[in-house]
Amino acid sequence: MNATPSANATSIRVLVVDDHTLFRRGLIALLARDPMVTIVGDAGDAGEATRKAADLLPDVILLDNHLPGVKGVDALPGLREAAPSARILMLTVSEDESDLAAALRGGAAGYLLKTAEGEALTAAIQRAMDGESIVAPEMMSKLVAAYRGAASAGPVSGTAPTETSISPTQPGIRSLSPRELEILRSIVRGASNKEIARAHGIAETTVKIHVQHILRKLDVSSRVHAAVIGSENGIT
Repeated sequence: MNATPSANATSIRVLVVDDHTLFRRGLIALLARDPMVTIVGDAGDAGEATRKAADLLPDVILLDNHLPGVKGVDALPGLREAAPSARILMLTVSEDESDLAAALRGGAAGYLLKTAEGEALTAAIQRAMDGESIVAPEMMSKLVAAYRGAASAGPVSGTAPTETSISPTQPGIRSLSPRELEILRSIVRGASNKEIARAHGIAETTVKIHVQHILRKLDVSSRVHAAVIGSENGIT
């Protein structure tokens, strides 16, 4: 399928990778409704995806896990090398925590399920472009198990470095203010900055500042790791 770029210069350029043609076309049609998204191309397997990623240099790659030949999680290193600045979001039916762990250790910016609503998917794409790490709310309980497994296994050769030192008595938790604890609780539940702002009646920029303070106090660099620490400390 040939994708026609949008005239909107500020739109997010997306490459869709899925081996099911009907699903891929349906997903492209769904995403094309959002003026902030431009589909620059699509692919049905890892090899084609890597070639197109290098040629098209998309902002975001939506990557299925169950691809013919090479699984999506195994294709992550090649895709990251082909398009270093692209944010890669797994979009899969798999709720297996080992797939989640492999995706995060492989450098994926997020792990989404195909049951996600269209608005949630486009919001996740925009959040990824804002530098957020996104995990489907249904997978948050398995995220802790995935990180525990990563911590036990140690670094995985050939994958991106990941934070694995998680303590159930993380001292940074005690330094959080009541408002920061509320926001961390929302992060654990998978809420976006916009959703947190709406729930607490504050500006989204204020939420971003609180999140930065939370990450600094917990001594982590990602919302995903903050969510793990929060969950392990009973903040749900």
